[in-house]
Amino acid sequence: MSKVLDQVEELVKPITDELGFELVDLAFEKEGKNWFLRIFIDKDGGIDIDECAIVSEKVSEKLDESDPISQNYFLEVSSPGAERPLKKEADFENAVGSYVHITSYEPIDDRKMWEGTLMSYDGNELIIEIKDKTRKITCVIPKDKVAKARLAIEF
Repeated sequence: MSKVLDQVEELVKPITDELGFELVDLAFEKEGKNWFLRIFIDKDGGIDIDECAIVSEKVSEKLDESDPISQNYFLEVSSPGAERPLKKEADFENAVGSYVHITSYEPIDDRKMWEGTLMSYDGNELIIEIKDKTRKITCVIPKDKVAKARLAIEF
């Protein structure tokens, strides 16, 4: 599966770069009996539906030419949304000061989930400040223990 995504990224990245968009994430997933190739793009100020359509058209042409995916699938190009995933180093660096949701592969201090403000990130550790009832707690999460991370909306 990662080989397919690597090939697709090689085709998509030059298109998004040329248009001044950021390639945020790629996913190739099966839902029911259908496969979906999902491409998430963004730019400062957000992405609109017309920009998604332009990328979809250009990517579709490239995918038809090189045909890296053997089965039938649906192509979807969209914004990552308000709860954008954090995957690359730059994503974590840009999220410092933002409200985030983090899950880990294994418990750290009896927790596997944190939601709070990302106070700092040094490439190895995330320091997140969470609220526990009426007090604030600072937690240190090793980057290699992070299963998933995304921006979150604070209520």
